[in-house]
Amino acid sequence: MLGHLGFSYVGLIYLLMLFIPNIIWSKSQPIDSEKTHENKVLILFERVGQVGCTGSVLIFSDFNIAAFSAWSWWLISSFLLMVFYETCWIRYFTNEHTKRDFYRSFYGIPVPLASLPVMAFLLLGIYGEVIWLIAFDIILGIGHIGVHIQHLKAIKK
Repeated sequence: MLGHLGFSYVGLIYLLMLFIPNIIWSKSQPIDSEKTHENKVLILFERVGQVGCTGSVLIFSDFNIAAFSAWSWWLISSFLLMVFYETCWIRYFTNEHTKRDFYRSFYGIPVPLASLPVMAFLLLGIYGEVIWLIAFDIILGIGHIGVHIQHLKAIKK
């Protein structure tokens, strides 16, 4: 449950799937963007979770692909959530780049650009049986999803 130290190429792939669309987004943020007051505690949770998740997925080799077994379904499910995440980014980039597009649900999943990667990393932590990723992902989820829900509530007003 503590993990085996070693490089995770699966973790690197997941991080690239996260960072590349976010870098592109930084150049094409919502056209109706305005500053929203964010809860400082949620921001702290988000930052701690981001650092912990980033480090965990890279330094534990337990996330790398192993021989197929029933346990592999955790990895497959996790990766499918990341594919959905990428699909949500494509949906955003091919639309008008508004906050509504950014926070629009995905088949009933609220704030999918926040919740899908958090769920994917949780399943990845379960697949690798690495408690560190699971713990940091829960912390990240509280902060990241919480901040996005704040933003969603602000645009609904």
